[in-house]
Formats: sequence, C-alpha cells, structure tokens
Amino acid sequence: MNQNNTLLIESSWEVCNQVGGIYTVLRSKVPSMMEKWKDNYLLMGPYFPSSANPVFDRTEEDTDDSVMQVVLKMRQMGYEVFYGRWLVTGRPRTILFNPYSVYGRLSEIKYELWDHHGIPSPATDELHNQVVAFGYLMKVFLGLFSQIEAQNGTKIVAHFHEWMAATPIPAIRREQMPIRTVFTTHATLLGRYLAMNDPQFYDHLPFVDWLKEAKYFNIEPAVRIERTAALASDCFTTVSQVTGKECTHLLGRTPDVMLPNGLNIQRFTALHEFQNLHLQYKEEINEFVMGHFFQSYSFDLDNTLYFFTSGRYEYSNKGFDLTLEALARLNWRLKQENSPITIVMFFITKKPFKSINPQVLQSRGVMEEIRQCCSEIRKQVGNKLFYAAAVGDGQKMPDLSEFVDDYWKLRLRRTIQSWKSKQLPSVITHNLEDDSTDEILAFLRNSGLVNKPDDRVKIVYHPDFIAPTNPLFGIEYGQFVRGCHLGVFPSYYEPWGYTPLECIASGVPALTSDLAGFGDYVLQTIPDHDHRGIFVVNRRSKDYESAAIQLSAYMYNFIQQNRRDRITQRNRVEASAEIFDWKQLRVHYDKAHEMALK
Repeated sequence: MNQNNTLLIESSWEVCNQVGGIYTVLRSKVPSMMEKWKDNYLLMGPYFPSSANPVFDRTEEDTDDSVMQVVLKMRQMGYEVFYGRWLVTGRPRTILFNPYSVYGRLSEIKYELWDHHGIPSPATDELHNQVVAFGYLMKVFLGLFSQIEAQNGTKIVAHFHEWMAATPIPAIRREQMPIRTVFTTHATLLGRYLAMNDPQFYDHLPFVDWLKEAKYFNIEPAVRIERTAALASDCFTTVSQVTGKECTHLLGRTPDVMLPNGLNIQRFTALHEFQNLHLQYKEEINEFVMGHFFQSYSFDLDNTLYFFTSGRYEYSNKGFDLTLEALARLNWRLKQENSPITIVMFFITKKPFKSINPQVLQSRGVMEEIRQCCSEIRKQVGNKLFYAAAVGDGQKMPDLSEFVDDYWKLRLRRTIQSWKSKQLPSVITHNLEDDSTDEILAFLRNSGLVNKPDDRVKIVYHPDFIAPTNPLFGIEYGQFVRGCHLGVFPSYYEPWGYTPLECIASGVPALTSDLAGFGDYVLQTIPDHDHRGIFVVNRRSKDYESAAIQLSAYMYNFIQQNRRDRITQRNRVEASAEIFDWKQLRVHYDKAHEMALK
C-alpha cells in the first residue's frame, strides 16, 4: 500500500467522546497509526461540547487543506462542523460533527434510510436520532471530500467502528463514492442482549432468528444498521474469533479479518519502578481496608491479598456470578484448613446509588483522625526520645509512654473507643437505589459470605468507579489496579476484554476465560500463559459447576505462592505486556485496510 497517495479515515461515536471501551481502543491506537500514516490519518466523531471541548483543539487555519475546504463548504450549507486536533498522544487531525445541526432534516434522513436500505427509525429514540444525524453529516463530508481527492489521484479508506458510526457505509456503496470501506463490530448488539438472557447462548446461537429476536428486544433499527453495514462494507472485521461466530449467525457475514485490541504499553511502562508502585498503592488500599474492617475486627495485612474484578454491571456476562461461586468455595476451603491468609475481593462496577454508606464514610473519617493523633504523638516521641538518648548513659531504654502528653493519650484513646463497633463490616460501600433486587447482594446474603470474622474471603462491593475524587480511595483506577495482587475476569460474554489486559500492562496477574476475546487470543498465541501469570478458565466446554471449581482452584493455587514467587510472577507478567502493544497488533489493521483497497 502506497501511503503517500492513500488517506485513512477512522470514524467512531467515541472519538473525543468517552462513553465505553472503544474510546480506549482508538485513543491507545493513535500513536501507532500516526507513526505509519502521519497526517494521512484522519478521525471523525460527533461533537458534544461537554466531552469534546476538554480534549479537542480547534483550528481555522490553512484553507489550502482539502479537509478545511470541505468543512467551510459544509458550514455554508448550514451544518456545524469543527476541524482540529484530538489532544491525545500523536495529536491526529480530527473532524467533529454536531448532530443537532441537522435535526431540521431528520424526517428526510430517516425516510432515506428506510427507502434506500430498509432501515426503520423510531420516532422518539434520542440516541437513534443522534446516530442517524451524525451518519448523514459524515456521508455529506465524505461525498464532497472524495470528489476533491479523486481529482488528486488519492485513494481513501474509511474505517467505521460499531453501528453508531455505520450508516454512511451502505450509502457509500449505493452512490458508488470512490471510497473503500472497513466496518468493525466490537460486539454484536443482539449478541449482548441474547447472552444476558440465555444461559445456553452459545449452544443456541446457530438457530437464532435474528429479526425475531431484534424485534423482541426492541432493537431492530440498530441491528439493521449493524447488519446492513456488515454486508455492504468492502472489508468486514471484528475483534475476536469468539465474536466472529456471532457475526456469522447474527449479521449474515463471517468477518474477513480479526482485529485484536491492544494498548499503548509505553503509557503503563514503569521499568524497575513497577514493583515499588505496587507497594506504594497497596499501602493506599491497606488504609481503606483498615478503615473498613478494623472498626469491627482486625487481621494480618502482611498475610492479606487483594483480588478485584471491574467493568459494566452485567452479572452473568461479566462473570460476577461465577466469581462469587468460586469465592464461596475458596472461603470454605481456607476455613477448613485454618489458613492464615485473608483475601479481600473488590467488585468495582457502576450501579445507581443514593449515597455512600454513612457508616463506611464515618469510619474512614475516624481513621484519618487516628492517623493525625498518631502523627502528633510520633513528633512528640521522636523529639523527646532524641533528647533522652543524647543525655542518657545508654544503659536503659527510655519509657516512650512518658514522652506523650496526657492530652494526646486521652484523645487517641477516646477516638479509638468511639470508633470500635460490634457490627459486621458492610459488604457494600454505598446505599443502592434498589438493593433488594441486586444480584451480587442476593448471592452474598444467601451464601452467608457477609464479612464474618472467621471468613477468610472478605467482600467489598463498590458500585462506583474509582477516581481520585472518590473519598474512600482517593487514587486513580490504574493506581488501584497496581496495588492489587490479582485481577479476576472470567466472563461469559466478552467480545474482547480490556480489564485483564490493563492488569498485565500494570504487572498484575489476571484471570480471564476462553469465552472472552482476550482469553481466546491468549490461548491461540501464548502457549506458556499460566507461567506468565495469565490464567484462562475453560467456560466453552465446561459447565458452570466445573468452571467454578477450576476458577476456585486457580485462586487457591495463586495464594499458595510466597512473596518471592509473587514478585517473580509480576516480573513475568509485566514482561509479557509487549505482546499486546499496538506496535505488534497494528499489523491486523494494516491487513484490513489493504484488503479493502484490493
């Protein structure tokens, strides 16, 4: 492929608009794409001021630029279009379209979709309105832009991600624009719905009536967009073999190329520092754990391991159900063995809540008061001990309690006594809007896994994502990951799965499943993955019970390691991250773009 006379345009709903995992795909891939394409690489996305303005740098210069010429022409036509740079590593050229600027023509746009491509449009679905308006503006841009570039002898490859950016594809084909198209579905919309509602999804997949099911779930317009784009594109792709099977049965076309997701590993690289970062952020988690549990009872933090799972709240799809079942089995086994090890398992997800649990928040606040008291006492003791050592004869160690003022002794004693409680530590940090129907809480209550003193597995269910502004943790999500010992993600439905990949990039061992695209890719490409600290649970050919036993065994074997073994394993995990760098995985995108041109 001659890059000098070829332009690559990538389009997604998540360009300058972070709403899901595709944002990570695009943002992390930009440096690798810019390395190859330079300014022959262009991105298109929707313009929503609140999400775009902080990360988008507009430009109004260089009217000789063919992109700017089209932007100015579209503005004359009454459309709101912005041109500039996305403020990520590589700063790619980016065009953003305001969907609302074409809302006056929505009826006409929807009729055209129906008349030309058989795609129906609901009357009152705001997301669908935004999607078709965005698609129309992209189609207008590509039509004008391709005319200019065709005169210059320039070839154009337009790569569209997901159904929300896909409506221009059938129009490009129908109008015979001089553009080659690539369509990537990162997860079939219908597949996600079916998996959430059918425990035998993979067995039933070959027999699904896609139209009947799309109508049943009331998602027919979006599914038709996705299906039409898959059929009309020059090159059809998805992210894993697992999702490829869905595409064959639900979209009517088997993908031409698989595009595994990577990361810009350089952003995670800490070289020799990553072990120190683990210790640093583990101390932050230690503080939370002391505040959450030590009010009721204590345990040895030197013999405590931190496991976590995170992601969208999809109880079965994300494997939360299997994780809980395995933890209950692990808890019973460790109690039978009278193990000195404690596991604190964090469930980090997003669920509607009213507030942070006042008891949890108060306990954290009192812990801070205890810290301040201890800090003042340490200053007193340090200064007075130094003086006593200097003037003494060294025959007898001074009584340190004599160095502490009665005020600070009394204050510390009162604070500790007011803090202690006979209540069990809460398994959840927030008050949910409806905790009576929450599946995680239901399992914990039914199984008795409720943070009893003799439980070797403790649970912290945190229904909000971790951020520095979070009063319970006060650290970034990536820092939290580095402080943990093991990530647990045995998904039932996961087209790819960035969470275990982010663990590996941070030097943290991770569990995944062979039904996750990432896990399937690991099985195909890394024969010694267990040795590298990447564990894959077999869910494709094993039933739920057998998978739970295997997952519990993986976790049990992990905690049998001593500290030196875990350090060695973290080194191997961190060294494996390079396999998933975009510099290694961009070749699959190159193959798709070359195939489209041919």
